[in-house]
Order: sequence, then structure tokens, then C-alpha cells
Amino acid sequence: MKILFVAKAPKPERWTNLIQACLPDAEIRVWDPDMPVWHADYAIVWQPPAALFEKERGLKAIFNLGAGIDALLKVPNLPSELPVVRLEDAGMSVQMAEYVAYHVIETSREMKGFRQQEAAGEWKLRRPIQRSEWPIGVLGLGHIGQRVARTLAALDYPVYGWARSAHAIEGVTSFAGDAQLDAFLSETRVLINTLPLTDATRDLIDYTLLSKLKPQACVINVGRGEHLVDDDLCRSIAEGQVSRAVLDVFRQEPLPAEHPFWSMSEVTITPHISARTLRETTIDQIAGKIQALEAGEPITGIIDIARGY
Repeated sequence: MKILFVAKAPKPERWTNLIQACLPDAEIRVWDPDMPVWHADYAIVWQPPAALFEKERGLKAIFNLGAGIDALLKVPNLPSELPVVRLEDAGMSVQMAEYVAYHVIETSREMKGFRQQEAAGEWKLRRPIQRSEWPIGVLGLGHIGQRVARTLAALDYPVYGWARSAHAIEGVTSFAGDAQLDAFLSETRVLINTLPLTDATRDLIDYTLLSKLKPQACVINVGRGEHLVDDDLCRSIAEGQVSRAVLDVFRQEPLPAEHPFWSMSEVTITPHISARTLRETTIDQIAGKIQALEAGEPITGIIDIARGY
């Protein structure tokens, strides 16, 4: 069995050594654009070049080193019949839930105000939190979205979820499809985006959508930068419809120094760190799926290229 590692990693041996340890009988190579055709069986990739699919035409499957596969789907010659397997969780959903919960609590409990009081040497109580005033809406109910929704529901916030299809999640009121999107938005003050990026979701979070949220809304984007129309968020903040935004993903990364988000006190910026790929957990999952395929067993996580997730 031959496995290609195709990712721009500064020390690829950190990955290939783990792959070899999990699959000791496999041959492992790091992709080199100058290497001859190797007739690989599998490729483990992150943003692979088109040349991979020009050379390696006998791949049985490719495994994406992340849950988001939008960059992979941009490769123009990605074979439509080739099974593409996304990363399922691998430690990312708990990181995402932790990140989101932190910022929900930060906002609803007015922690910024307490820090300002501390700096001023001021001892002052504030009105206790009323969770009913902080209804949360989670856009996207995949592995990550469900974990986020369950975590916040466990903290007794009212939680709503929206996805293309119906989901049953304990403690979460679920909405599904375009017909129920407006009803979902009307219940939401804190909007959390965990959607995959597809043609249908690109630019979804625009001025019109933001206007349908409850007043003084908070927007937390941990999906993709292309989900959000930046200028529309700026306008919604200027008009007071959105009071705070927490952004971990951007259309261009790093975020350009001249971007207005940097100078807006209502916007919190983090450098795409809400959930990092955990190397050992990731390779364990991928290796297990390769072993299953070699044994003729079914696996989960195969994406529908036409849908984009």
C-alpha cells in the first residue's frame, strides 16, 4: 500500500512518522512536484496542487486534513468519481465549542465592563444575567455545530439550530431549509456560524440576514470568511443592529492591515485558531479508515462533491 502526504507542512516528518507508526506495512512518501508517477493508493492532503491528480490517476481515495473541504473542491481537475474523505471531529469540535462558549459568556456576562472597572479601581455590581435575553442560533448542525449547540444548551441558554435538513438535538430547537431560515433568525440574538462553505452558503451573512436578527445582536463566525459580507457587517454595527462580532475566519488571511475590522472596538479578531488540527488524533482517524477500506469495509466522512460537504 502506497500513501502520499501532500501538504505544505514545515516538518512533514511529524506527520509521516505518525502515519508509518499507524500503518507499518505501508510505503509513505512526501509529495514532490518533480517526482515521477508513483501509483499511490491513497493521498492525505491539504490544499493539494492540480498536478497531483494529473500524475496519480489510480488513487482509491483522498483524505483531507480538516473538516472544511472548500479549498480542495477548488482544484479544477479533482476527479468527480474519487472518494473524498473529510476529517470528522478529531478533537476539533470540543475546541470550537470551548471558543464559542468563551465568547458567549464574555458577552452575556459583560466581562469587558468588569475589566474596565478593574482598570479604574471601581467596585460595582451589575444586573445578573438573564439567559432568556441571550437566545443563541447555530448556523450549521454538523459535528461541530451540534457540539457547540449542546454545550451552550447545557449552560441553560435558549439554543436554536438551523441546517438544510432537520436534526433532533436534545435541548435545541431545530429549524430546517430555506423556508424556516427567517423564523430561525427572528429567534436569534447570538448568531454562531459553523456552516461549510458552498455556493449556497457563500455571502449568506449579509445585511438582509443581519437585519432579521434580534436587536443588539452578536455574530460569531467560525465557519469561513466567505460566509460573511464584511461591508454589510460594518454597516450593521454602525447602525446599531449588531453590537459585537467575534471573527476567527476571513476572506483573506492574514487579515490585511488596512481592513476596517482592526479599528472597530465592537469586533474581536483571532487568527483562525478556534479549532486546530490535532496531529495524533487526525492520523489515528485517517489510518483507521484506510485499514477499513483495505478490508472492504464501509467508512464514514465521504463527502458529496456536488453538494460541497
